[in-house]
Amino acid sequence: MAGVNLLDLECFSLKNESITLFVAKEVGPRIVALIIDGENIFAELPDLTIDNLDSRPFHFWGGHRLWYAPEIPERTYTPDDKLAVLEINGSRLTSTQIPERKSGIQKTISVWLPKNRPIVVVDHTITNKGQETIDCAPWAITQLKPGGTAILPLNRAYADHHGLQPNRSIVLWPYTDMNSSHIRWGNRYLFVEANMKEGALKVGFPNPVGWLAYYRNHRLFVKLASYQADAAYYDYSASSQCYCNEQFLELETLGPQVALEPGMSVGHKEVWEIFRDFDLSLDEKVLDRSLDKIGIADSSSYLSG
Repeated sequence: MAGVNLLDLECFSLKNESITLFVAKEVGPRIVALIIDGENIFAELPDLTIDNLDSRPFHFWGGHRLWYAPEIPERTYTPDDKLAVLEINGSRLTSTQIPERKSGIQKTISVWLPKNRPIVVVDHTITNKGQETIDCAPWAITQLKPGGTAILPLNRAYADHHGLQPNRSIVLWPYTDMNSSHIRWGNRYLFVEANMKEGALKVGFPNPVGWLAYYRNHRLFVKLASYQADAAYYDYSASSQCYCNEQFLELETLGPQVALEPGMSVGHKEVWEIFRDFDLSLDEKVLDRSLDKIGIADSSSYLSG
């Protein structure tokens, strides 16, 4: 562990033999960088803000953050630019936010790096420190640099023995153009090309397959999250989501809806893995073989740890 300055933020670094993370101390909880082979694969957005209706603008910074669904501007865009409390325990670093003044919600991100592998285990926790029950869900968002391709796996399992019942759904946000040249609609995967010059798009879907991926510069960034088939999710059950504009692409996962009573907490775990020397093919059968070869879901065992 060591102190370092990144994006004009004081950060602590956490590393193993493959990757280095930078976790911000001055804001957060926020992971502002994931360095592999000397490059930060996360978007760097030190000047990007969005207005909050009731307070100062929300500052994105880039990297990985924790929100809670549903998206309601006056609470979603509550600034998190106050000093975070950092705790270091061996190879685990935990960043805890000062509770939000209006809602009483407190956000915590705890990261752990297994040895010798480009894997990150990320535990997200939302705690209600307020006086009122809040309907919400943990919402983990990773901002990545543009110039790559998101790979969103579609459910292939039959819903019934005969294959007569629908087995998948796609959720679209109002600003998404279904005819966008940046979306490739496959039968096994949905691809999002992060090379937009203007506008934005967002797609989501229930994700029993359990992973999302982003390909750029011959590296494949994969994030895994558990899916509970019998649970209720926000956004028409879109447990996995992908947002894209000209500045960044986001891979997002949500936990199930909860009625978070005062004093209660809810957790949401992700596992990230980076695969080097990966070549992306938009031929779905070729891609299937490539993903099988690298064992894209092998690190899912960390989700239960």
